[in-house]
Amino acid sequence: MTIQFGTDGWRGVIAQDFTFEGVRACAQATADYLQQGGRAGQGVVIGYDTRFASEDFAAAAAEVLAANGVKAFLCSRPTPTPVTVFGLLEKAAGAAIIITASHNPHRYNGFKLREHDGTALSPKAASRIEALASAALAQSTPPLPLAEATSRGLVELYDPRSTYQTRLASLVDVERLRRNSLKVVVDPMYGAGLGYLSELLSGGQIQLSHIHQECNPNFPGLSPEPIAPNLTPLGAAVRRRHASMGLATDGDADRVGVVDENGQPLSAPEVFSLLALYYLEFRGQRGPIIRSLPSTAMLDKLGDSFGIPVSKTPVGFKHIAPLMLSEDALLGGEESGGYGFRGHVPERDGIMASLCFVDMVVTTGKPLSALVDYLYQKVGRHCYKRQDIHFSPSLRDEARQRLVEAYPATLDGVSVDSKDTQDGFYFLMTDGSWLLIRFSGTEPLMRIYAESTLPEQVDRLLASGKRLAGV
Repeated sequence: MTIQFGTDGWRGVIAQDFTFEGVRACAQATADYLQQGGRAGQGVVIGYDTRFASEDFAAAAAEVLAANGVKAFLCSRPTPTPVTVFGLLEKAAGAAIIITASHNPHRYNGFKLREHDGTALSPKAASRIEALASAALAQSTPPLPLAEATSRGLVELYDPRSTYQTRLASLVDVERLRRNSLKVVVDPMYGAGLGYLSELLSGGQIQLSHIHQECNPNFPGLSPEPIAPNLTPLGAAVRRRHASMGLATDGDADRVGVVDENGQPLSAPEVFSLLALYYLEFRGQRGPIIRSLPSTAMLDKLGDSFGIPVSKTPVGFKHIAPLMLSEDALLGGEESGGYGFRGHVPERDGIMASLCFVDMVVTTGKPLSALVDYLYQKVGRHCYKRQDIHFSPSLRDEARQRLVEAYPATLDGVSVDSKDTQDGFYFLMTDGSWLLIRFSGTEPLMRIYAESTLPEQVDRLLASGKRLAGV
């Protein structure tokens, strides 16, 4: 078998690609990596989500670490990715392993790895883990049975839930939120975020109700990704229950989806921009914002308005988190709905983002639809779209070369101001609109993104991107 780390770890179809053999090889690679880096003595925190056999895969990883003399702090119940990373920092461990396929369909599972500071693996470190895992597939240390490892103190059951919730309560005034009579519908999408918001906000006047609240590894009736097509049940529940908003988290609760009081999903650009506005205007805080290249230009306008720098990175929180740490950034995020916050973990956190939206409505006294309108009053209305194009792998090099050589003077009749190739091919126009063309690193797929203040211009830019690539 082949183990390849993509944008955020190794993922595959359970029992077909993602197997106990592969998990044990990745755990052995983690032990070797820590021993080579001098961090094996700090131990490893292991979290897992609600997917089929995740708990068993996590135990298998713990047994391999224990056999190598590396202590495993094994989470005692399904634990979201941001909570596991919080546990990593709380324990000052050498790394964290999270068994999760995040938002992928139920047939998938995955192996995420986090460094001692909570950040994702760099491309260089990921390549090193891949090589070590390949070697471990051929020969590795036999695992130490869990019961024996536990009795010898090499595996310790651990639950960071309580102290994580205390951290969130220090970042958002949850006592004030509990005193408000807001109605909120929560959709954890059968994932690891089950119960977190209700535990944080219960005991007061706020009225929380839930859908998809039980643990079900089949994710029946939905894909655990909080994007508009999957938020229809949440929107219907918000309308039916006359709620103020709906909040959804994905399978490992590192991403968020938001539905307004009318049951309409907010777009990812609106969510990210409202979070920035919440911190900059409603909370009066200042600091850099880090955004991925294909996220919204509304952030740039907010940065100009409030006098704070906005930096762009390649896609992936592995690029965003280190910059957040080095620049003490206020906020970091990406187009897929994952956001990180200063004073918290260097990781996306859908639970923290959810609290921010509740606080936003309580603080302003405005419904979400009015807050979206207020955002557009400040930055102008924006339209954003992404188009995924599958193509023959044999055409990849030809399409890429066409884009390397492409230096159009205009796109859709607007002058091209610059071309950026740090992550794909990004064309910025003089009117502020932009076009990005990226190739997937793991499948024959090209993604074309565009943003403009004019909806019809977005469609024309997407068509221009296809012509530039020759697909």
